[in-house]
Amino acid sequence: MRERLPVLAAALWWGSLCAMGFVAVPLLFAHLPTPALAGNMAARLFEAQTYISIACCALLLVISKHKYAEKQEPWAQAAMVFVIAGLLLALLQQYVVAPRILARQNLRLWHGAGSAMYALQWLCALAVLWRTAARR
Repeated sequence: MRERLPVLAAALWWGSLCAMGFVAVPLLFAHLPTPALAGNMAARLFEAQTYISIACCALLLVISKHKYAEKQEPWAQAAMVFVIAGLLLALLQQYVVAPRILARQNLRLWHGAGSAMYALQWLCALAVLWRTAARR
């Protein structure tokens, strides 16, 4: 079980980013009556996504090393920079970018920054999934 847990956490992280960014949020804007209503609902979904990202990254950090081991698991040596970067991106999106978008401050700048951070987080999650799923 311990060998498969990193793959499961990485798959949940990446899959949830895919589901949110490519399915849920576009459907909100396509089917809700106003963009403002869709935007408010999207903000709530992105907040939930942040919690999923935090949980998956925290789990990956915890299981990256056995209790008394001197070095990390082989998958963690290759993936840890992406786990930490993805976690930081999720936190920045939620607590720096999202409040500015909701306050409607310079929307073009902050929406672009949030989209770029989401794409980078997606790439980090993909890199972690790729490294954890690699044959040992």
